Formats: sequence, C-alpha cells, structure tokens
Amino acid sequence: MIRNRASALILLLLSHSVTAQDNPAPGGIVDEPCPPPVIMPDSVRDQLVNMMIVPRAERQAPARDPGDNPAFGQYIADLNANADKDWPRLCRFRAANDDLMARDITPRIVFMGDSITENWLLGDPDLFNDNFVNSGISAQTTPHMLLRFRNDVIDLNPQIVHILAGTNDVAGNTGPSRPQDFKNNIMSMVELARAHGIDVILGSIPPAARFYWSPDMRPAQRIRELNAWMQQYAQDFGIAYIDYFSAMAGPDGELREELGNDGVHPNRDGYVIMRQLLETQLATMGN
Repeated sequence: MIRNRASALILLLLSHSVTAQDNPAPGGIVDEPCPPPVIMPDSVRDQLVNMMIVPRAERQAPARDPGDNPAFGQYIADLNANADKDWPRLCRFRAANDDLMARDITPRIVFMGDSITENWLLGDPDLFNDNFVNSGISAQTTPHMLLRFRNDVIDLNPQIVHILAGTNDVAGNTGPSRPQDFKNNIMSMVELARAHGIDVILGSIPPAARFYWSPDMRPAQRIRELNAWMQQYAQDFGIAYIDYFSAMAGPDGELREELGNDGVHPNRDGYVIMRQLLETQLATMGN
C-alpha cells in the first residue's frame, strides 16, 4: 500500500519562516500535540506532477501556475498552519508510523530526506510501500532530520536508512551554518542508526548550480566539497555511499536539464537514474 505522504516540493509551499511566535500552540507538553493531517487534493497532486515530475519535453500543456488553483493555495495554508505548531514536523508521519508498528511491519528501508526524497514518491510511486517507506519532508535541513530521526527512523526499526540531505543546508533554509555543522548532523544520524543496528546508505547531495529561491547563490562548489567529505567519511567507516551527483551533474555542477525541471529537483527521468543506483547498491548489501 502506498501511503499518502507526498506534499508540495517547491519552497512556496512553505513560503514563510516558521517560528513559535507565528502561531503558538497552547499547552506546552501535552498528551496529543498533533493537529489533523493535511491530505493533498488530487488536483494539487496532478499539478505538482506536471510541474515537477513530467519532463518538459513530454508535457502536453504548459505547467499551470499554482496561483490559478484555489485548492493549491488552501493546501499551502493548511500545511503552514500545521508547521506553525510543529516546526521540526514531528507530527507529519506519526499516524502512518503508528499504523506500521501496530501491524508489526518492519520496513526494509526508510528514506530520510527533504523534498528531493519526498518528491521521489511522486516521481516513482511504485518504489514505495510498507517495505520502502518515504519520510522526506520538503524544505528540511539536517537539523530538522536529526530531531525527527528517532520518530521517523529508529522507532520503525528498519534494516536500512537512506539519508539524502544537504541541499537545503547549502541553501541556508534554516539560516547560516558551518560545513562542520552539516557534518555533525550527518555523523549523528549515522551513529544513531548504527547504535540501533540499522545499516546506512548515505546519498550524495544532488547537483545544483543555482537555487531558484536564492538566485544569487552559486552552490555547486560547496556541494562538491560536502560530497567529497561524505564519500570519504563513508569509506572510513564502512558505510554505503551512492554518488547521485556524478550520475546527474553537468559540467558546471548543474542538474542536467533533461533530468530536472527547476534545476534542483529531479524529474521522472532523474528518478529513473536514482532508482538504478539505489537498486545496484541494495543488491550488494544482502539484507
């Protein structure tokens, strides 16, 4: 069964900075802090698939502007209202995780990441099920992921966690940080996983030469540097590493035009490459 985990992948879905002052939730520590989940309308899903997933050359019509769809605007508002009450998004997958545990399901692999992971569910829905669980959340950085790592990975007791992170750290989505801060968060997630008997696959940061939400930034060199560190770290500690960057990058470190519609997020053809690399890696792991 494919769980309804997909949400908007472009940053305008989370178009403001979420702080406790925006819309404080009463009660502090409470037994049930989670608001009702936000379900993506079919019209929004179809629009996102056309915008982000269908390669430009295959589109039957131009991508529709999100502002033309009232359901899109309402979906954004509902997502932001929930995010105001839960900035690390600890509630996002709570019901789905509880359902898996209640059915005594132990996934083979949990995918921890940001919108590039989340959008994988739209781009390749047949990959995901109770055995391959998608826990990506749009716009998140490694501090978010580290905070929810116990809820969304450890508590599910998977055989493997696939960590694909860093795009939004480089973009500064949660403010400026040092390269070492990113490294610390990656190492902490890896150490937590291994302490609980969970194998790790580290994915490289995918290529990007520009971020459309931060157009003055030129991220390609920083991405290369962080990927070089992750690859060496994985080698030093016997961790699986998948080099998505090299398979998808152009000569200037950009996401190749045919593999993504916005220069950051893979489209369906990009996810074909990612799945091939993933399946090759999984075949070597034997679990």
